[in-house]
Order: sequence, then C-alpha cells, then structure tokens
Amino acid sequence: MQESELLKQGLALPLMEAFYTIQGEGRYTGHSAYFIRLGGCDVGCVWCDVKDSWDVSRWPLVRIEDMVEEALQYPGRLVVITGGEPLMHELGPLTKLLRAKGFQVNLETSGAHPFSGEFDWVCLSPKKFKAPHPDIYQRANELKVVVYHRSDFAFAEQHAARVSENCVKLLQPEWSKSSEILEKIITYAKNHPVWQISLQTHKFMNIP
Repeated sequence: MQESELLKQGLALPLMEAFYTIQGEGRYTGHSAYFIRLGGCDVGCVWCDVKDSWDVSRWPLVRIEDMVEEALQYPGRLVVITGGEPLMHELGPLTKLLRAKGFQVNLETSGAHPFSGEFDWVCLSPKKFKAPHPDIYQRANELKVVVYHRSDFAFAEQHAARVSENCVKLLQPEWSKSSEILEKIITYAKNHPVWQISLQTHKFMNIP
C-alpha cells in the first residue's frame, strides 16, 4: 500500500516526536503520560511553541503498530495524542489499537478539523486563528483557553457557552505573558468560579 493511502486510512501517521514524561497542564496535570506528537498544523498560532510541527512533510510516516509498540516500553498507560493539530489526520485506527492494548487515550486539539478516533478524554483548546469544527463541542471533556490578551476572556466565554455543562473549564496563561496576565486570570477565576486555572507546570519543572 502506498504511503498516501496509509496516511489516508490512518494506518501510518506523520510522527514529529514521542516521549514519556509528566503531563504538565490541564485536567491531567501531574500524571505520567506517553505523548505522541503528530506533524501538521494549519491553525497558525503566533505564540505556538512547536512551530516545527506545522509542516507535515517534514515528518516521517510511522506505522501505528510501531507507535504502539514503542509506547508499551514504558510503565504508564496514559497516552496523549497532540500536535500540531492531530485531527488533521484519521485517528481511528491508532486510538482503537492503543485502547486494545490497555491505554487510556487523551486528545489535545484546537478542534479545527472534523473529529475522528476513540478517546477517553478530549481537551479542546480553541484558537482565534481558525474556528473549531462544530462537532467538537459536545465531545469536549475539557475546555482549555490560553489567555494572551484581555479579549481572551470574552473569547473563552463564547466557547464555554457551547460545551456541555460537565465540561471542565480552564484558563491558562500564555507562557511568555504569564507575568502580566496571571493576576488578571486569578481575579477572573475568583469572580467567575466556573473557571479553574491551568499552569504549564512542565515548564517550571524543566521537562518536555
């Protein structure tokens, strides 16, 4: 089967990197996790800290069996699929295989593409640069909004109105703006207690 067909069917995916670490942000902060970072993103966040992921052609196609086999070498059984924007790709075969091997499978996505895959936890982190696909909102277990500017609070509320009532709602300071925006986030969360605060703790710990 040609590489293009393997990619289309989700049997091989562009792998930027995979590594075992501690989840540093969001609902699963502090949990050991194996990250699968897929290449390719067309959202274009100006403050993105993995811009190398954007060009999908830079990254080799890796068969999903090989990805899962590598993940099995580590003791943790939580896998986080991230990017880039992972929903640019068909994720059904990879997630089905991971779950068959006993993994909990979490997704981190901007929601900018149609949904695919079988997940135990979906973190939706919408971006102003490309609107989420409508089908993501009722699938989201966690809404994580990165706060870069004061206007991002109104942006967060617009998306909070579309997710389910039980969806965990998080505000996270953009790392380079933390010193000037964190106090505003704290005040906002105190005045709007439906929101919790997420910090990029992996950056404080100096781990990937």
